[in-house]
Amino acid sequence: MPELVFICFQLTFACITSTLIIGGIAERMKFGAVMAFLAIWFTFSYLPIAHMVWSGAGLFFNMGALDFAGGTVVHINSGVAALVAAIVLGPRIGYMKEPIAPHNLVFVFIGACLLWVGWFGFNAGSALAANGTAAQAFLNTITAPAAAAIAWAVGEKITRGHASALGFFSGAVAGLVAITPAAGFSGTFGAIVLGAVAGFVCLWAVVTLKPMLKYDDSLDVFGIHGIGGIVGAIGTGIVADPSLGGFGGEGYSMGGQLVIQVLAVGVAIVWSGVVAFIAMLIVKAIFGGARVSESAESDGLDLSSHGERAYN
Repeated sequence: MPELVFICFQLTFACITSTLIIGGIAERMKFGAVMAFLAIWFTFSYLPIAHMVWSGAGLFFNMGALDFAGGTVVHINSGVAALVAAIVLGPRIGYMKEPIAPHNLVFVFIGACLLWVGWFGFNAGSALAANGTAAQAFLNTITAPAAAAIAWAVGEKITRGHASALGFFSGAVAGLVAITPAAGFSGTFGAIVLGAVAGFVCLWAVVTLKPMLKYDDSLDVFGIHGIGGIVGAIGTGIVADPSLGGFGGEGYSMGGQLVIQVLAVGVAIVWSGVVAFIAMLIVKAIFGGARVSESAESDGLDLSSHGERAYN
């Protein structure tokens, strides 16, 4: 594989991880502060954790942690950073006092479909070859999110009396997140079970945990990517077991692997959280606060920060 191809492939992971954080702090942070925060966080959190996981000299790699396509690197990393940034920044005006509906459900549907197709590149591509591992990862990236979408819809029906399109799409993303670290290690049935578990757990995180703790994660980055990443990273230690149809190799020890997975998850949470907190303090000092004014937030950042509107 040409080195530049690998560089471009890794670049996509770096871009999407930084972009995910924006979902947790949407609609209320100064544009310059956002850019500075991402530069600091990317340098001191994304790059070290990516090295820990995928470099032969990395901490998690040498521990034997399994992360096929970025459960810790992308999803736990960004989810925790989004949570910390959202807490430091504070909630949007009117949060938990008035309804803040999704902007455009049709766009959510289109975006989820594009994301699902693009995810095949992340997961199957992480085999770095056109082989059986890539094929299994590809299939798992179909079945796990399908199971998660159905699980979320069923959970909504049971707990809220209806299954929604928004919930179905959210469940699909939760399943994509959860299968990412396990994509090349899990058998097909294991992927289905892991996806279903992630659908139910992420629904709980979004519907119950977030209101309970009162943090304003605008687009549920922590609830879906952070929690889904934790479920997937730890669950990888289970579904990779050859006795359950996984591809963990000879002499695989589920108990030992679970300990390693939990340790890796813990380090990733602490590392990303600390870096995100320090980065927020730095940008608040540099920009005289990270939040836009109340009038700018009410007008909308498209207009107040960028002088444009999405629609005329």
